[in-house]
Amino acid sequence: MALFLALVVASLFFVWRNWKEDPAQRTGVHVGTWAARVMIGGMWFEAMLWKLPLPASEGLKYWTGQEVTRAAFALHRALVEHVFIPNLHLIGPVVFLAELTFAVSLILGLGVRLVSVIAIAFVLQLWLGIYLPGQPAEWPWSYIFLAMVMFFFALYAAGRSLGADAWLRRHVPAVRDAKGSWGKLLALAS
Repeated sequence: MALFLALVVASLFFVWRNWKEDPAQRTGVHVGTWAARVMIGGMWFEAMLWKLPLPASEGLKYWTGQEVTRAAFALHRALVEHVFIPNLHLIGPVVFLAELTFAVSLILGLGVRLVSVIAIAFVLQLWLGIYLPGQPAEWPWSYIFLAMVMFFFALYAAGRSLGADAWLRRHVPAVRDAKGSWGKLLALAS
């Protein structure tokens, strides 16, 4: 809970700085984009929590096992059964860190474009893994909606709405001007 609250406070800090320094940020569109980004970041944070305890929680074991019987394609099913499940002690921490990264990025508005693209791939893997419709515990199309939200965050550079990406673009010349390897990478990611 302390980490989540710290992220929200840091997000509010970027809201305050952007609001104060850039009048163009003072619109309903930017406020709405920020709010949606933080809420989806909170959703990723909550999703990350049930991956505890590491290396592989019972919930992660259960849902990964579901992918063996519910995957959309035989190749995906085989990948889960023969690679993911035997290595869940290694994959569990990676899943945890991926979801934590998605949460931190969205809540802070930092590197949102890049992280959103990675999250789309992550979500589509889940969708294909638990594809079978009509299962009472899951609604597969919710993954499509999440992928669409992440797509729009990437497309519209949602981190530039009252987020760290907007602040970086004003205060870090390498990012603003996309100079040098790091500057170009950060400009693209933000």
